[in-house]
Amino acid sequence: MINISRSLVTTALAAAVMWLGSVPAQAGFVFQTLDNPADPTFNQLLGINNSGLIAGYFGSGAAGHPNQGYTLTPPASFTSVNFPGSTQTQVTGLNNTGTLVGFYAPTNLGTGDVNHGFYEQSGVFHTVDNPLTNSTPAVNQLLGVNNSNVAVGFYNDNAGNSHGYTYNIGANSFTAVNDPLGVSTIAAGINNAGDIVGLYTDGGGVTHGFLDVGGSFTTLDAPGADNTQLLGVNNKGWIVGVETAGGNSHGVIYNENTHSWTVLDAPSGINNTVFNGLNDLGQIVGFYTDANGNTNGLLVSSAPAPETGKGVLGLALLILAYAARSRLVRAGGGSPCDAAL
Repeated sequence: MINISRSLVTTALAAAVMWLGSVPAQAGFVFQTLDNPADPTFNQLLGINNSGLIAGYFGSGAAGHPNQGYTLTPPASFTSVNFPGSTQTQVTGLNNTGTLVGFYAPTNLGTGDVNHGFYEQSGVFHTVDNPLTNSTPAVNQLLGVNNSNVAVGFYNDNAGNSHGYTYNIGANSFTAVNDPLGVSTIAAGINNAGDIVGLYTDGGGVTHGFLDVGGSFTTLDAPGADNTQLLGVNNKGWIVGVETAGGNSHGVIYNENTHSWTVLDAPSGINNTVFNGLNDLGQIVGFYTDANGNTNGLLVSSAPAPETGKGVLGLALLILAYAARSRLVRAGGGSPCDAAL
C-alpha cells in the first residue's frame, strides 16, 4: 500500500482546492473571489495598480446599506478609505504613484444621492466637480487615473445625459471627452499614453464601447453583444469591460495588438460578470453575482504556464483520487461602477 503522510495529503488537497476551486471559464486564467469580511454580500473591485493594490468598496448603496470604500492588498489586507464627513464612498481607481480617485455622497437615500468626484494623495482628500454639472441631483464621478495624475470621469446634465472628461490634478483643469456618435458619454479608464476608454449611448439607446486616442474615437463592440462597456485600459494594449447579450453580462478583454476579443465568466457567477480594471501584469479586477444573489469582488490572473503548474496540479489530482478511494474525501454533490449612488 502507498503510504502518504497526513500533512502531505493536507497540503496537496489545499493546493487542489486552490486550483480546482478557481478553474476558469476559459483556459489560461485563474479566478479568485475577494470580499471584505465587513460585508460579504456586496463587494466590487474597480482598479488595480502594478503593485497589486486594489481599489474597491462594499455596500450596495441601497438605503441603510451605504457604499464604504477601501483598498486591498490580496488576499485579505483591507484598509478603509472614505471621504471625510461623507456617508458613502466608492474608490474606483488608483495609479502607481499613490493617487486614489473615486466619488462620494453626503447621504444614503438609496436613490437620488448627490455624487462628488474626489482624489486623494498622501491622506489628503480633494473634491472634484466639473463646473458644467447641472443635473438634479448633481452627479460627478472620477473612475480612473494614470501615472501623470490625469483622471477620467463624467458629469450629468439636466436631461440625464452623461458627459465624459479628463481632469488634470496638477493643473486643476478639465477637458471634454465625448464620443461624436453618442448622446451620452462616460470616460472610464486612461493609460499613461493618454488613451481613454469608456462607453457611449447612441440615439437608439444602444451602449457601445469606445477607444479615444488623441481625440480620434473608435467604436469597439464585442461580437454578438447587445451592449458593450469598456472600463479599463493598461499600457500593454489590453482593454477590459463588460458585454450584455440576451440579458446576461459577461466580462470581456480586447487586445489592441491582435484586435481580438475574449469573453470570460466567473465560475461561480450567475449570468453577471463585469471586468472594471487591470494592470500591466494582466491582472484584472471586477465583480460577479453568485447563486445567492450576492455581489462578490473578483481578481482574475493568468494561469501558470503548463510546465510550472502541471506537476503540482497532477500531484494534487493523484492524491485527491487516492483520498477519495480511501474515503477521506466525500463526493460533493453595473455601470461602470453601479452608476450613480
